[in-house]
Amino acid sequence: MPEFLAKPDILDALTGAIDTGVCLFDRELRFRFITPLAASLNGLSVEDHLGRSLRDILPDIADALETTLRGILDSGETVANFEFPAEIPAQPGSPRFWRGTYRPLLRDGAIAGLICTFADVTAQIEAEKLRQATEARARRMLDSLSIFVGILSPDGILLESNRAPLDAARIAAAEVIGRPLWECYWWNHSPAVQACIRHAVGQATSGSVSRFDTDSRMAQGELVAVDFMLSPVRDEHGRISELIASSIDISQRKRSEEALRLSEERFRQVVEAVPEGLVVVNTSGQIELVNQRMSHLFGYERDELVGHPLAMLVPETQRTHHDGYFSGYMRAPHNREMSQRNDIHGRRKDGSLFPVEVGLNALDTSRGTMALATVADITRRRADQMLIERALEEKTVLLNEVHHRVKNNLQVISSLLRLQSGIASPEAREVLEQSQNRVRAMALIHQLLYERSDFMDLDFAVYCQQLCRLLSDSITLRDGVSIALDIGPAPVTLSLHRAVPCGLLVNELVTNAVKHAFPNHRGGRIDVRVSQPTPEEVRISVADNGIGLPADIRPGTSSTLGFQLIPLLVDQAGGRLELNVGGGTRFDIVLPYP
Repeated sequence: MPEFLAKPDILDALTGAIDTGVCLFDRELRFRFITPLAASLNGLSVEDHLGRSLRDILPDIADALETTLRGILDSGETVANFEFPAEIPAQPGSPRFWRGTYRPLLRDGAIAGLICTFADVTAQIEAEKLRQATEARARRMLDSLSIFVGILSPDGILLESNRAPLDAARIAAAEVIGRPLWECYWWNHSPAVQACIRHAVGQATSGSVSRFDTDSRMAQGELVAVDFMLSPVRDEHGRISELIASSIDISQRKRSEEALRLSEERFRQVVEAVPEGLVVVNTSGQIELVNQRMSHLFGYERDELVGHPLAMLVPETQRTHHDGYFSGYMRAPHNREMSQRNDIHGRRKDGSLFPVEVGLNALDTSRGTMALATVADITRRRADQMLIERALEEKTVLLNEVHHRVKNNLQVISSLLRLQSGIASPEAREVLEQSQNRVRAMALIHQLLYERSDFMDLDFAVYCQQLCRLLSDSITLRDGVSIALDIGPAPVTLSLHRAVPCGLLVNELVTNAVKHAFPNHRGGRIDVRVSQPTPEEVRISVADNGIGLPADIRPGTSSTLGFQLIPLLVDQAGGRLELNVGGGTRFDIVLPYP
């Protein structure tokens, strides 16, 4: 040792300048030297240590240290970086961690004692524990993620991988760690995928980030669509030290995108297949979408319409009204059928106008409510409608004339029968009068049809009312015999082919009741009733309170013409006949309705 270092003040300055405790033990483990720092940790002065044993100064750790120190005295071997926990007297209740080095002290070739150096490494150990805990927590978090995260060397060798992709592929870490990423199980199913991964490694090595969609192989060879990303990691000097690879399963997104694509394709197909023009308009009145038919109707190309105001398709004289109507519709959008507005015209690109029908529907979109308009060119329909109306008018005039002439001809026949009855015998006169009543019943139908200008249906209750009045005037009623009509508040309509036989039936039944139900000047009543008891049935009743039908007389079996006509007329009307005898006679003609 240099001479100047042997001076006490120099030695004290040197030992006080270092942050490591130093002490010397003799073979009996008594303190022979200790630095002030080490002495202060034990809570005693330097002088209080000298000559005293380790067990005397530090009884709590003597057992642990004495074994190690005596082993060094016996073997003469140095023990370096020996770590042990211990509380120090200066800080009771605060366990600390220490790291010491113990060397034998030789004198004249023999071990005379030990020299010990030690330092408080509590902060380093706690920092290391924190680092390990942080890494473990990060590892647990990565392993719990369903994505792939891998750490690569700059040349693409996989150094680490989280647990999820290994489990998904049912492979062990040893099968992929240490291999180039593109040769790992997930990516080696396709040369094209391997080329993409290898190219991404080259890009990352040069400092670029790569990201693309590809397929990753899972267990049993299943391919899953993933979003793959590879990024460089730089150290504190800016050099690329590692690469971070990651991928996330996007198969559900891919399925959703494909479903959306198919939905949009079907929507386009439906839109283009619609025979009418379709246009989608936003709240500002701008055209968002049109189909090909819409472009054709107005003579524009599709890109000449999309993004332009809908008002360009409206005649200039109607634009102010159209703008106000459209604004009101968008404030309270609702579905509106095409038939609800008729007098609308569209304006073509060349300025010509044509009649259209427009239907409106509210369309909810991600950008708010829009209007979907259906536009139909009704030029041909208008022309056809005019032709139909003209033809209908001509046919109406013709049918009016036909019914008028039929009525007149039947009246002529009735007049001829009346004239003939004036010169005929009493028996023949009765037959002629019955025929005259039948002709009048038929003529009355044609008269009512002519007066109403409706050649399809007849209000049969009104008809019966007038027929009963005619019969009352034409048939000689004895005193005390009357005809009464009972009709409901709602009209009962019959078609022409049913009204004629039903009218003749009422005529025959009323006439027979007048002639046969009240003999010997007997008084009575004949009731005619027209009703519709159910929506599917019409009932016409003729009843009297006379003497009733003889047991041997039934419709169709009697020799009289009237009774022979009754079943024939019922069949012609498509109904059925019900006969009730008792306290008079009641005939019911039941017709299906309509």
